[in-house]
Amino acid sequence: MSPRAVASARPKARRLREPHALDAAAVACLVPSLLYVLVMFVYPFLYGIYSSLRPPQRAGLTLANYVAFFSDEWQYRTVWITFGIAVPNTVIVVGVALLLAYGMRRGIRFERAITTILVLPIALGVILLAEGILGFYGGRGWFNQMLLAAGIINEPLTLTHNYIGVLLSLFMQQFPFCFLMLLGYISGIDPGLENSARTLGAGPFTVFYRVMLPLMAPGIAIAFALVFVMSFGVFPSAILLGQPAGATRTIAIAAYQQAFERYDMSYASAIAVVMGLFQLAGLVVIILLRRRMVTAATMGVGKR
Repeated sequence: MSPRAVASARPKARRLREPHALDAAAVACLVPSLLYVLVMFVYPFLYGIYSSLRPPQRAGLTLANYVAFFSDEWQYRTVWITFGIAVPNTVIVVGVALLLAYGMRRGIRFERAITTILVLPIALGVILLAEGILGFYGGRGWFNQMLLAAGIINEPLTLTHNYIGVLLSLFMQQFPFCFLMLLGYISGIDPGLENSARTLGAGPFTVFYRVMLPLMAPGIAIAFALVFVMSFGVFPSAILLGQPAGATRTIAIAAYQQAFERYDMSYASAIAVVMGLFQLAGLVVIILLRRRMVTAATMGVGKR
């Protein structure tokens, strides 16, 4: 082999070895994350399944807890109550966040101040947020007092300690995350695509529906999935602002009562597993709906 051929072969061999070094470094960086997921998620989840199959009054593995859950209307109706809270809240949160993010995608006046106000509830926490809702929307809160003083209503509106109160709390908790996610995703779409569509005579609605919506579909699906999962696990809001023994007794409250009021961890684990399976089913539905939408790649370069 000539010296020139040997010299040209060495860079090729070096390029072939580089991916292996990168793979080793990537694996080394992933190990702590994988261990964390295994210890903090996989092991508790598998142990919860095992515990749900081992009720204290039975020997061996059995589905008695699951049969008991779905045989008791007081228990299994919590699934539909939770869906009745999670689905409407998810639609409202994603819809409002999408409208605002779409309107702010290319920048507006006082954008930083408006964004700060919109995401401020992140810093408040659930308890402080619930206290604020009670003080503002309660029977003697400012909102009712203003409506009474203006003569719009004759009796205070009941906006807390019911279904509406839970939705208000969930909306204020989850809207900032959804808004920031969609704003970052939508603002990364190449504005030249919109300009090209307008140049070809497309109106605002056509641009949104035929051009922007397919591009935004992946981000909308991710936002919808995250908000749904968080809404389905509602617990403090349903207690502080709802009716934990009635209309807003969610599946998370049912699991808590079995675990810490009746001290039946096996039954509580079964309820938690059922809750996780329904969340997974919701994610599957979202993914299937997402695949039915026309998709395309985005630039993903952030706000211009």
